[in-house]
Amino acid sequence: MEKLQNYINGRWVDSHSDHYVDVLNPASQEVLAKVPYGIAQDVADAAAAAHEGFQEWRNTPVSKRVQYLFKLKTLLEDNADDIARTIVLESGKTFVEARAEMVRAIENVENACGMPTLIQGEFSEDIAKGIDEYMIRQPLGVCACIAPFNFPGMITFWFLPYALACGNSYIIKPSEKVPLTMTKIVRIMEQLDLPNGVLNLVQGARETVDAILEHPVIKGISFVGSSNVARYVYAKGSANGKRVQAQGGAKNPVIVLPDADIEMTSQIVIDSVYGCAGQRCLAASTIITVGEHKDITESLVESARNRKTGFGLDSDVLMGPVITAESKNRVHNLIDKGLQEGGRVLVDGRNTKIDGYENGNFIAPTIIEDIPLDGELAATEIFGPVLSLVHINTIEEAIRFINSGKYGNMACIFTSSGLNARRFRHEAEAGNIGINIGVAAPVAQFPFSGWKDSFYGDLHGQGKHAVEFFTQTKVVIERWLKEWNRKF
Repeated sequence: MEKLQNYINGRWVDSHSDHYVDVLNPASQEVLAKVPYGIAQDVADAAAAAHEGFQEWRNTPVSKRVQYLFKLKTLLEDNADDIARTIVLESGKTFVEARAEMVRAIENVENACGMPTLIQGEFSEDIAKGIDEYMIRQPLGVCACIAPFNFPGMITFWFLPYALACGNSYIIKPSEKVPLTMTKIVRIMEQLDLPNGVLNLVQGARETVDAILEHPVIKGISFVGSSNVARYVYAKGSANGKRVQAQGGAKNPVIVLPDADIEMTSQIVIDSVYGCAGQRCLAASTIITVGEHKDITESLVESARNRKTGFGLDSDVLMGPVITAESKNRVHNLIDKGLQEGGRVLVDGRNTKIDGYENGNFIAPTIIEDIPLDGELAATEIFGPVLSLVHINTIEEAIRFINSGKYGNMACIFTSSGLNARRFRHEAEAGNIGINIGVAAPVAQFPFSGWKDSFYGDLHGQGKHAVEFFTQTKVVIERWLKEWNRKF
């Protein structure tokens, strides 16, 4: 059984920890590898290497830095299927979902290849007689990513290519639940021949995270995960003087108006709710019908019942398991809570057994109707394949309900009315808005937004926000007295 290592200063090395845990296939409970629960010394070694590597990397011209990214794009494209299979094995996704994840990762590498333009500063000549003023961007230094389990191949690439292209060195801390994907990617990235220390990977859990938050050399931290942990990471990292972007949880509502195309809306909504088994921060969670709802309810129920659940490498499977047995139990308990609050099950995915994978963490698509708007289920991020269906009389009430929630990651509306779409876009309190879109995921040129308890910080991942996050501005005001006097 493989015991995973850290990648520090251009070499694979054992963790200083002797505490290893199993990495499990959530569909079968097969042990895939053993991952160390790293300790502070692992982070200290990586930070020292990254600090040393930064001294050379920051002085490498940006035009040369992006050449590594052009090569990385090709390497990821050539190995995308192999990486996707690893994602399936350790996260439970279907192959199609895992492959799409890698497409998104590659998009960010492509976007970061434009850094020679993206990083340009500003210049003003003669702000006073003989005086010029300009702003330049310089790298922060050593930066780190604390990544979640649900997108083991993609989310690190919201940050990594931008950090490297801006001249920073980098430390990756993958989720201890899915460490194999990023281990494989770093092994592929060895072919880039980056200077030693520019790229590092440390395995671990809570102690590793705390060490990253506390180490004085690390200047910037990117995090994606639950809101409770995001709040902790932001507070502790900021208290230690670090720049932090911390993406949290979500409870993504979708309004369906009576004038929506029922067939199209139903299919898009079902894909949004049950894609990745509902384990994504942009999964639709609460479907709000306004006015007449019989047709859309029947269509959603039929689509949910027909969505095949199973092992993600089987070609006809559309949804895999949730990540752990603990996650499965948590989702079951939330379904029970919804029923206790007065909801009723229209489609029940509990106690699902898949032939050949009887020990898997499977929950089939589930729909609960008529949960109370002020109940626990209506406010709690489920992070599983559960659709809560509620019926509201007017769009005004629906928007008020959306805005009363503590999360603000995504909100969507399905309608053929431009006026209602515009009103929703203007009034809904969420960072990512979908109009007849089920998963409002920004492409790489735009930041992945988030409001309220869904995000802590000022600058998000991807796009120009990433460039601003991974650089610090320096304003220079200059005058050359002798040259000025000779000239004039």
